[in-house]
Formats: sequence, C-alpha cells, structure tokens
Amino acid sequence: MDAPSNNLRAIRPAGIDPRFNWGRHLPALGTMAVDFEERVNYRRLHEYRVGRARRALEASDLGALLVFDVNNIRYLTSTKIGEWERDKLSRWALLVRGEEPILWDFGSAAVHHKLYCPWLKPENVRAGLIGLRGTVHPDFGLMERHAREIFGLLKDAGVERLPVGVDIVEPPLMFQLQRLGLKVVDGQQTMLEAREIKNIDEIALLNRAAAMVDGAYQVIKRHASPGSSRKRCRRGGQQISLRARIGRCRSDQRDLGRALQSASAQLHRSNDPAWRPGVLRHSAVFHGLSDLLLPNLQCRPRDRIAARCLQESA
Repeated sequence: MDAPSNNLRAIRPAGIDPRFNWGRHLPALGTMAVDFEERVNYRRLHEYRVGRARRALEASDLGALLVFDVNNIRYLTSTKIGEWERDKLSRWALLVRGEEPILWDFGSAAVHHKLYCPWLKPENVRAGLIGLRGTVHPDFGLMERHAREIFGLLKDAGVERLPVGVDIVEPPLMFQLQRLGLKVVDGQQTMLEAREIKNIDEIALLNRAAAMVDGAYQVIKRHASPGSSRKRCRRGGQQISLRARIGRCRSDQRDLGRALQSASAQLHRSNDPAWRPGVLRHSAVFHGLSDLLLPNLQCRPRDRIAARCLQESA
C-alpha cells in the first residue's frame, strides 16, 4: 500500500483483517446464516460501508451526500423495500459529515425500518414523499417542504455553506435546494469511490450471486434445444432459484429475457397466434451448442412447424 495521502485509496478500509489470506480459494458459503461458522456478517458489512462513505465524504470538499439512487441508499442504510421503487426516486438518504445516515421512505416503510432495522436510529428514519418523477406537481409543496427540512439538518450540522453532493435528483427539488442557498454538485463519483473497494462480506455475496446465475444458466442449457420456447427455458432458470430457495433479483425478467432472444414471429411462427413465444435462435450465451446451429427435428409435437422453419432458415 502506498504512503498515506489525501487520496481515498490510500486509506486502509475498515473491516478488513490484515491477516486475511487473500490468496486462498473463495469459500463456498451456504445461503443461510448459521451459528456454527461465520459466513456473511451483515452488521460488519453495514459498518464497513458507512465507514467507507464517511471517509470518501471527508476526503472530498462536500459537506453532505444526498442520494436518491437505490444502490447508494442501500449502501448507506442497508435497507431495501422492493424492485418497484428502483426508478421512482421515491426514497432518499442523507449523510452529513460526522453524523449518522438519515433515511426518508414511505410512511409504512418508515415504520417497518424503525421496527426491524436497529442499526438505524429511530429519529433518523422519516416519512417522506417528493415528486415520484413528476407524478406529484411541485406546486403541491412537498419538494419545498423537504428541501427546507434538508437545509435545516445541514444548518444544524454547520455544513450549509459547503457543497452538497447529489447522485440523481428531480430538477424541481434541486431548484428548491438552490433557492435556499445550497450549492448542489455531483456526488455520484464520491459514492463510487466509496463503493470501489469491497470487503470480505461483499466478496462472499458477489460469489454467491455468481453461483446463483451459474446454476440458472446450467438449467437453461439443459432445456435449450431446437424448437424449445424461450418461456420454457426461462421457467427452468426460475425453478432452480425457487427450489433451492436462494432467491433472485432481476435475472428472471430482464437478464434471462435478454439472453434468450426469440426469433422473429413472422419467420418462425407465421401461422401461430401472436401471443405464442418464438423459438430460440442462436445467441452469444449459447456458443458451443452445435445443435442450435445444426438443429435436429426431434422436438415436441407442438413445435414441429417451428423446428421445420428453423431448419430451413439455419
């Protein structure tokens, strides 16, 4: 490690054991927490992430970080309420120099966090709502109200004259913050610098996520045959997640859907109803499967027409 400097990378991250053997193989941890061995320590993970964000904030010229990106919110608060809020800008968190993270969420979600997230101070979990990406008009006053609330917190901490780093934000809220005299600057890079170095718990979770995807694609590979529908293959990948009870994030509808590209309905199913899924065509994920390039005709009865079209257009 280089000599200490103002650069964030020169600071030893908290939560890393200097005696840890990084050259050993990654452990094959189970998917559940147990008492007879240490797997993922989530409280250590939370403390590490907040510590990294604090040091990134101190190494910058910012007085606070105001985040709306759900990934940054989870990094600072270890909270997650579902996929529906990924693009709504409905939750946000504030990290001020020398202070604990503050989280704003829907009223029912805020109550839930107070009950089940003891690592967050109850007074730092607040109910809030701004614009929902234009659904609530700025004239309703919610953005002005929360902008004044944020300004008051910054003023209490004595950092209202320092720039405020923001990752993503609705313009009307940014304008309200600027009217109050706050200097709004880019805070995404500061958060990315904080998230750059992973601790052992994050590495274990990344390894587990990779194993989940590998298992799903192995099942898809077994199901992939000439004339098979994309729906059938994707269902196989979903079932391995449900049977193993390992859960899944967004792979079922997005990543698997992109990997299993269906062929043109006009080319392969010209006489079939429009709602029926197209048969598989060759995709980058299936390199090495020669039967897709040279398909055979041993398919299910309902897919004979599609298989014949695929054979003719190979």
